[in-house]
Amino acid sequence: MRTTPTHLVAGTLTLRPWSPEDSAELAGLYRDDALRRWTSEAVHDEASAARWVTAQQRGREAGDRFSFAVEEAPEETREGAPVRTRAPGTAARLVGNVVLKYAARGSGSAEVGYWTAAHARGRGVAPRALAALTDWAFTAFAHEGLTRLELLHQVDNVASCRVAGKAGFPLTGTLPAAPPAFPLDGHVHVRQASAAA
Repeated sequence: MRTTPTHLVAGTLTLRPWSPEDSAELAGLYRDDALRRWTSEAVHDEASAARWVTAQQRGREAGDRFSFAVEEAPEETREGAPVRTRAPGTAARLVGNVVLKYAARGSGSAEVGYWTAAHARGRGVAPRALAALTDWAFTAFAHEGLTRLELLHQVDNVASCRVAGKAGFPLTGTLPAAPPAFPLDGHVHVRQASAAA
């Protein structure tokens, strides 16, 4: 398998592999009711966050799941941005997650997913991070014939429909509910490699 990059950049956002040092901050982000509602991860404290991070690392090593922590540069380091509340040298802040699920290598198709931290919603973080992940995936796995990415979400997740559209994933269909894991119908958004350029 080819070596994958450790970092992707999308303007003020950096996408990098999750690390054990992220566990405490990740557990804090999961105190958000909306995040828990729309994701299936069982993160409720630092120990479960550490297990989730370990699972992401194993997926990357296996080559079937590439999960990236999305960080945003401190405000004073953003070009043209005014200095605000953060002290100089403050580390970037976690604002979300994007993932490429590529279990069927060589099939030409994979799935993408994402979530955004409560404090970062409404600022275009998810579409920018998803677009960076998409461009990377189509480039990194072109040699394997990856030409199609799917984004799935419940029909009542209106925000995810908006993110998908902004990131170039048009709505292409509906999946029937499959309780208990998927209690409601789902939307399918698809982006083809030819649209990624």
